[in-house]
Amino acid sequence: MTDTRLRLLTFNCWGLKYVSKFRTERVRAIANVLASSDYDIITLQELWVYADFEYVRAVVSKKLPYAKFFYSGALGAGLVIFSRFPIIAATIHPYSLNGSPIDVVAGDWFVGKAAASIVFAHPLLGQVQVFNTHLFAKGGDEGPEHQRAHRLVNAWEFAKLARQAAGLGRYVICAGDFNSVPWTLPMNIIRDHAGLTDAWVTTHPDVPDPSPTNPPTPHDAIRVHGVTADSPLNSYSAGKRLEPLARKFQGKRLDYVFYRQPASPHASGRTPILRPVDTRVVLTERVPGCPYSFSDHFGLEATFVIEAQHGGDVTDSGNIDIPAPATMRRESSFVAASQTNPEPAIDMDVSPESITQALVSLTARYRFAHSQGRLQVMIFFTSLFVLIGIIIASAWFPFWLNPVFTIISIALAWLATTMLYIGFVYGNWEVNALTNIIEELELYRAALQGRQSSPTIR
Repeated sequence: MTDTRLRLLTFNCWGLKYVSKFRTERVRAIANVLASSDYDIITLQELWVYADFEYVRAVVSKKLPYAKFFYSGALGAGLVIFSRFPIIAATIHPYSLNGSPIDVVAGDWFVGKAAASIVFAHPLLGQVQVFNTHLFAKGGDEGPEHQRAHRLVNAWEFAKLARQAAGLGRYVICAGDFNSVPWTLPMNIIRDHAGLTDAWVTTHPDVPDPSPTNPPTPHDAIRVHGVTADSPLNSYSAGKRLEPLARKFQGKRLDYVFYRQPASPHASGRTPILRPVDTRVVLTERVPGCPYSFSDHFGLEATFVIEAQHGGDVTDSGNIDIPAPATMRRESSFVAASQTNPEPAIDMDVSPESITQALVSLTARYRFAHSQGRLQVMIFFTSLFVLIGIIIASAWFPFWLNPVFTIISIALAWLATTMLYIGFVYGNWEVNALTNIIEELELYRAALQGRQSSPTIR
């Protein structure tokens, strides 16, 4: 009998080689937990070491025989998807902006943050596209406007991908570490533009927002509000100096599972419905026999049921019509999508006000990138002139000073080369990427405002 339930887990494993504490022990413990579970889909983030992926894949292969490790950037995206269903397509979309190569400590540029996805054929739903992502980390929900820009770019590009997948007649499930709390601008863009629904909110209705004057207990923050990161109950967060927001609310909800139905349901009105019935934060305990948690995040699981729109047995083919996938096409922007595949009006879209807020951050980043680029190019020329001066002057210095000037020359050459790349090559890349997205958002805002003022367009 066809299963009418679909269970998914998303989990940030914190698996960076040489940096993450007890990585090997934790990965093995995670694999054991996954092997004893009954998930249909598992999306993992920060599983960067390929040997760790191979280990987990071998342990869970009996229940989840299909897997994809996604490559991106210099060190890999750290994104993995395991599936009980055969994977018929897999793709990865590296985000246009992922921080700077000079920011080695943050590391986002080196790992190439991205949106990864698989498509599988479900016996009742037809094609289902599952996205797994990990958005840009630095420049959180508080701070200067220019620091928020890269995550906003990630959010906009992710929302377009999810929206286009639904436009192809697929059910869409999006999971991962979005590095943003629910009420922030990146999450608004993702939910509204892609038409996504937050599975946690659906299964936890009428939950009041936590109040700074009456914060929840650490356990309630997890159980009621879905906190998955910076919890005082996590061994890697306990005692750590946290941001004010995390201290007020006993952690942050950064991990999500979103879903939506196909944008073009079957004309008969008998397209199956994907509905979440339960979501919960999991892997909150310590690794068995150890004093540390499974990761610096907790996991999030979601259980969906597949139902017939008008009741009846969904496994009876006479009660449902599986949506057929739309013809594949290349959609480079929302303009192309609207011209080649007009989709029916949806209840929500990102508001012009949200687009304006995003444009403020992106414009601030554009100006910041311009000024930084000029400064770095200036450092390049200064270093170059000083280096040439040292080389010329070295003929008049005592012989015993030559090793010192050799070291200084090497350091100046490294600095000049780095500043040339950061200021000119990467700087122009960032400015051009920002220009493209700013212009696209301005066009989109104008289209939204025109649609709102013209009833015939709706």
